[in-house]
Amino acid sequence: MATYKAMREQALADPEVRAEYERLNREEFALLDQMLAARREAGLTQAQVAERMGTKAPAITRLERALASGQHSPSVDTLRRYAAACGKQLFISIA
Repeated sequence: MATYKAMREQALADPEVRAEYERLNREEFALLDQMLAARREAGLTQAQVAERMGTKAPAITRLERALASGQHSPSVDTLRRYAAACGKQLFISIA
C-alpha cells in the first residue's frame, strides 16, 4: 500500500499536476508566511496568540499546519482574530 507521501510525490512529478497544485496553494502559502511573520514580529508564541484569541495553543498549531498543507481555509473571522492577537489588521482585496 502506498503512503500519502509517496502518492503525493508521484502526483507532483507530473508537471501539469504540479502547476495546478502550486496555483491553488500560492495564496495559502503567502497567507501563512504573513501570519507567521506577524507572530514573529509581535514576539509571540502560538500559546500566546491562542490566549489572546480566547482559544488553546493546539488550535493555533492546527491552523498554521492546515494552511501549510493546504487542507483548510480559515474563516475571515479567524484570520481577523489572529491578526488582532498579533497587533495587526486584516486587509482583503480583490485585484
